[in-house]
Amino acid sequence: MHPPATPEYFHVSSSVNRASITEHGLDVARMGAARGIAGSREPEEHGCFVACGAFERDWFVRMNNTGGPVDVWRIHPLDPDRLVTHRHGHRYVPGAISVDQISLHESDIPPYVRH
Repeated sequence: MHPPATPEYFHVSSSVNRASITEHGLDVARMGAARGIAGSREPEEHGCFVACGAFERDWFVRMNNTGGPVDVWRIHPLDPDRLVTHRHGHRYVPGAISVDQISLHESDIPPYVRH
């Protein structure tokens, strides 16, 4: 029997935010000119939305309403007990996620073209 796989956690953000995220980590208080992944101009929660696994990561990438390319950030380590479920079912971490917990996983993914 194999031990359960360690869950992977990701955050999808406009590529415009890369320099700020690299310097400060994932901090909703630093949401700037770039829209959120769902197209919002202001934070929907006081925290950072987290994709749990590759399926959710890819779903957030396809949702991209930022107006440009997005980056995918791997979050590790992340205590799953910190995750809060949003009223729409997505999960987020209240507050910020430090720069030492993230790494750039993919960059400059163009907007998904819907047919």
